Amino acid sequence: MAPVTFAHDTLDPTLAARLRPAAAAPDGRPLVTAVAQDAHTGRVLMVAWMDAEALARTQATGLATYYSRSRQALWVKGETSGNTQRVVDLSLDCDGDAVLLRVVPAGPACHTGLQSCFDTLVVPVAAS
Repeated sequence: MAPVTFAHDTLDPTLAARLRPAAAAPDGRPLVTAVAQDAHTGRVLMVAWMDAEALARTQATGLATYYSRSRQALWVKGETSGNTQRVVDLSLDCDGDAVLLRVVPAGPACHTGLQSCFDTLVVPVAAS
């Protein structure tokens, strides 16, 4: 079985070589987990998926572009709501299966209108 790659005409080849799939889309395309973090506060805003084209478009435009597994299509964050995410920089984790996008958000990150998708429930954990 051939290794899965993130090849794309406009994706930086150094980045493409380090990426490892975390999941696959329904059509089999490799996906990496994308974590959006507010560049000013450090707060985690949301988690989504990216394929090679989403990564390439994000690099080219500076706007966070993700892959929707349910719609099987790319989407630019804020394209319809206006709540865009301007990407300051992009980092890979040590395994290459997740990317961290440090962003400047122009409004809430969550489709519910909350600033972060992680604002819905905080569960206390016992101190160790």
